[in-house]
Amino acid sequence: MELRQALRISNYPRLALVGAGGKTTALFHLAREMDAPVVVAATTHLALEQLQLADQHFVLQKIEDTNRLDSIALSGVILLTGSLEGERTMGLSDEIMAWLDQFCGYHSLPLLIEADGSRQRPLKAPASHEPPIPEFVDTVVVVAGLSGAGKPLTAEWVHRHERFAELSGLAVGEIITSAALARVLTHPEGGLKNIPPGARRIALLNQADTPELQASAKELSDLLQSDYQAVVIASLMSVIGRRSSVVHAVHEPIAGIVLAGGAATRYGEPKQLLPWRGRPLVWHVAKKALSAGLSPVVVVGGAYTALLREALADLPVTLVDNPDWAEGQSTSVRAGLGAVSAQGGGVIFLLADQPQVPETLIRTLVEVHAQRRAPIVAPLVKGQRANPVLFDRSTLGDFLQLSGDVGGRKLFSKYPVEWVPWHNDLPILDIDTPEDYQKLLGTSAMST
Repeated sequence: MELRQALRISNYPRLALVGAGGKTTALFHLAREMDAPVVVAATTHLALEQLQLADQHFVLQKIEDTNRLDSIALSGVILLTGSLEGERTMGLSDEIMAWLDQFCGYHSLPLLIEADGSRQRPLKAPASHEPPIPEFVDTVVVVAGLSGAGKPLTAEWVHRHERFAELSGLAVGEIITSAALARVLTHPEGGLKNIPPGARRIALLNQADTPELQASAKELSDLLQSDYQAVVIASLMSVIGRRSSVVHAVHEPIAGIVLAGGAATRYGEPKQLLPWRGRPLVWHVAKKALSAGLSPVVVVGGAYTALLREALADLPVTLVDNPDWAEGQSTSVRAGLGAVSAQGGGVIFLLADQPQVPETLIRTLVEVHAQRRAPIVAPLVKGQRANPVLFDRSTLGDFLQLSGDVGGRKLFSKYPVEWVPWHNDLPILDIDTPEDYQKLLGTSAMST
């Protein structure tokens, strides 16, 4: 997975990187993955040796200097900075950055911005004047270097370590834990500081160079997901003339949509409300989705919405009524998608008459998607496709084109599928007949 894919970057982003632990490396990795020309700018200091990472470098000290860009053939990665002072460059002014936003918009150019300094430390806390993020930025990537985790909170590992101590609740010299780092990254005066309203927030946990650090990053990502649209775990290394980039995983919220809108006319009664282990079938499915960490969990009703509301009253789910349920499953799918955020990572569709779907299977689908970003992730049971199925958000627009009694299976012929072999048949046991229900009542199989 390329970094651009992990960050879900558009063709012409206005993206800023802040924090510590690999901002410049990530900046130029991303620039090289995009179609040239790409404009890279800095609102803060850059070291002189970093200038050679670009194909072209221009110094803009005052607004009049921008006139030069209209008369020069731009190619490759174009780096724009302020004046050179000693061993570093100065940042661009607010006036020049506003002009640059318009210039890149007019010429359909991506604009990537380094908007923070960290003195080569893996971690930092911002000073009162930091970070200088332009208001027009639509995506902010907050970088943290995992080589600083588990180390003492000192100036050796943390830029502005005393401020970091205040935000984290640690004392200077104490070991930096995942919980303490999460407190800084989610603090409005820490990692979330100065992010423009409406901008996407992405945490990039860099330097995950060992299995131990990758496991620590996963633990940290669980603490960050309520404040960031995505958490990327990566190992980014850069030397002049060679790039090495490994994105280990991207953790994003995955919604769960439980389809429970049908009348079950062939069965003869609302099978989604049949009792099992003291609860209706739909309750068990929704509870599994919640326990597996899906968020939000949406249950789509239709023929029996009022009864579903009563059955699900004690669960933190969103119940959506689909008045067009009789027109087929496609209408329930669209109704469910209308209740989830377009900024999520994807959706898992679950069926209300499959209460034995293992929670571990749901979690496995999410983890495979996090590691590979496949458009579709589906279980394979005894050689056949089974439910539930995860669809990446890049596929969700296709559901709007469906009609009649058609669901996501139509997309299997359009997108590549990441198959997850599953070695028991609980996911394919649904309730189609009274005999199926009696079999369910008699089973002693564990469902998790």
